[in-house]
Amino acid sequence: MLRWFIRKQLASFEKQYGYDASYMRHVLDTDLGAFLRFARATNVGRYRKDVPLDVYTAAGLVGSLTADCGPCTQLGVTMALREGVPGATIAKILRGDEAEMTEPTRLGARFARAVLARDAAADELREEIVRRWGPRAVISLALALVATQMYPTFKYALGYGHACQRIDIEGRIITPRLAA
Repeated sequence: MLRWFIRKQLASFEKQYGYDASYMRHVLDTDLGAFLRFARATNVGRYRKDVPLDVYTAAGLVGSLTADCGPCTQLGVTMALREGVPGATIAKILRGDEAEMTEPTRLGARFARAVLARDAAADELREEIVRRWGPRAVISLALALVATQMYPTFKYALGYGHACQRIDIEGRIITPRLAA
């Protein structure tokens, strides 16, 4: 009965977001316990405190682009649009168009790139984020990065990863610049 309910939830998610969750059905069919553990871990990506939505989105999309610029990034774009992030802002993030980003969005993107590259510049950027929005903002961005790295890594390990693709933002096709 639990598997039946989860399958319905997965189908609903796929329909709602236009996303292929076949890798999760594979895990569900193979090992319910593993599925449930992974499902609990996915809550990490739902934490956002004290940081503006565009900054959070920038960090998340940079993380997604670094791990997988395909379906996971498209899902992140769809979710960001539904939360109210303007398509133009998302396009600038995906193209790595820092000169066109607002200064806070640019800060989020730079911080994410520095963290993922293990660049010492992350220290100064982190200090600036704490100065502006407080320590919970850094925690929010860190968890966004963890979440956006988790799904593509899991998918690729299972053999469900996809190559980079163009991303659709409100009917406009964007070719992302790799973020790392």
